[in-house]
Amino acid sequence: MAAPFLAPSKSQRKREMHEVQALGEALVALSVAKLETLDLPERLFDAIIAVQTITRHEARRRQMQFIGRLMRDVDPEPIRAFLEAETAVPVATKAKMARLEYWRQRLLEEPARSLDALAAKFPDTFSDEVREVWRQRIEQAQQERRQQRAAPRYYRLLFQELKALFETHADDALQGSSDNSKQVSP
Repeated sequence: MAAPFLAPSKSQRKREMHEVQALGEALVALSVAKLETLDLPERLFDAIIAVQTITRHEARRRQMQFIGRLMRDVDPEPIRAFLEAETAVPVATKAKMARLEYWRQRLLEEPARSLDALAAKFPDTFSDEVREVWRQRIEQAQQERRQQRAAPRYYRLLFQELKALFETHADDALQGSSDNSKQVSP
């Protein structure tokens, strides 16, 4: 004898409704241009645009509940995928900036050793003349730090040069991601 079909519990249905409503709230935060790329039903699209202009708390709450009801008729997976892709970009950007900051700190704290490691990472870029320019930049940035200048020009320039170096050699930089294991504290 087969087990009878069990409908989802009231708690499960409630969790699902809250998840769908949370997706609706995330949609409200998007711009009109991004919303148009989602190919939402017209009624849902109009409700989202309307809630973006509502300022009164109770009216906004009711409109959000309406959006939640409309979201029940929409497949949430494409929306989830779109929102995850939207949030993945800033995470990647933060990771890239953290990597550049790591290298800048490393260069300032251990200039000779770090410059050798950077030159080994990008051997086609670091000629003797280029290494000398980088040594000068590092010394200038260190001097600015010791003097505690308000607008550290060479400190920023060092970051910009690291950014340019890693952008021109993006494939090489991705392969050597294990260099972050020995983080240097500022």
